[in-house]
Amino acid sequence: MNNIKDKKIAIIGGGPGGLTLARILQMNGADVQVYERDADKDARPKGATLDLHDESGLRALREAGLMDAFRKNYRPGADRMKIMDKHANIIADDETDKEGALARPEIDRGPLQNILLESLLPGTVIWGKQFVSMESKLEGWLIEFKDGSMVYADIVIGADGANSKIRPNITSIKPYYVGIMAIEGAVHHSETQTPHIHKLLNDGKLFIMGDSKSLIVASKGDGSLVFYPSFKKQEDWSQNSHIDFNNKAQVLAWFKEEYEGWSNTWEELFENADSKFILRPQYCMPPDQTWETLPNLTILGDAAHVMPPFAGEGVNMAMLDALELSNCLLNDEYPDVKSAIASYEKEMLKRASETAADTLVSTDALHSPEAISFLMNIVG
Repeated sequence: MNNIKDKKIAIIGGGPGGLTLARILQMNGADVQVYERDADKDARPKGATLDLHDESGLRALREAGLMDAFRKNYRPGADRMKIMDKHANIIADDETDKEGALARPEIDRGPLQNILLESLLPGTVIWGKQFVSMESKLEGWLIEFKDGSMVYADIVIGADGANSKIRPNITSIKPYYVGIMAIEGAVHHSETQTPHIHKLLNDGKLFIMGDSKSLIVASKGDGSLVFYPSFKKQEDWSQNSHIDFNNKAQVLAWFKEEYEGWSNTWEELFENADSKFILRPQYCMPPDQTWETLPNLTILGDAAHVMPPFAGEGVNMAMLDALELSNCLLNDEYPDVKSAIASYEKEMLKRASETAADTLVSTDALHSPEAISFLMNIVG
């Protein structure tokens, strides 16, 4: 680790990508600090369960020495999936027990975050540090946070998500809107609040398709569920819709109109949801993006290559980025940090381009009249 020996490394963002990177670097003796804008690990609600892929997310956990902890916390059976039509007819029911295979096991975001946090040295993550700006100083960077504090780092890595504030320091390329709007809703205590859908879920997922729209429902290990209607709309739809997304009655009225002709089964979700819904317009980085490598600054995960979630690649890409970046930074064969970053970025951008292309195919297919047959081909 000659290239990063005696260098201070700052990771901006404490999601799975940033924490995985911190873990692997720290295992190898690097001086690393994670700066996270949230006040604490429970500051914001956590969305749908994650499925980790053997060649990416699970590979990163293996190399981070965390598979025993993962096996204690993952959710066997959460990868069960029902494909349904808009009338609530079950088209396919994948109840196969894949527990032994561990090919794409599911884990809730909270337990995954805890596994990674507990693997770090105390004080590695500094909470309540919202990035404001950075400027070049000496051979590194002076970073300023919203609370007025400043830190110096020799190397900075942006792991700060789709709306990355680090990214503009590297490239002016911005993500583009893919034409799909999603809304996130959540129901606590689904067994009592939405008993019919809870039974349908059976701790797994529902993919409901029709009229070039989708409704995805996913169970969580804490007894709650999350759901996501997604549909084609203009990027400015939310501003022009005049819907108060903190008003459950207004959102339900919208759903009945937008999803006209769908079974009233699904209204149970909206009637019993938390009153706060979250808009999720879908963006993607241009697949051909590239930039000039900087000597001591790079990005990973959604900060580097945000894409829609309809192929389940986001967290897996971020964790694989973390693994590959750490391997490059720790590899003595590179003459300097810039060479290590350049090697990482070349492979990361190539991989992200291929994955984004596949994801966009899935995104289009799941919002087309052929959505059910597309899904049926995937699940075999």
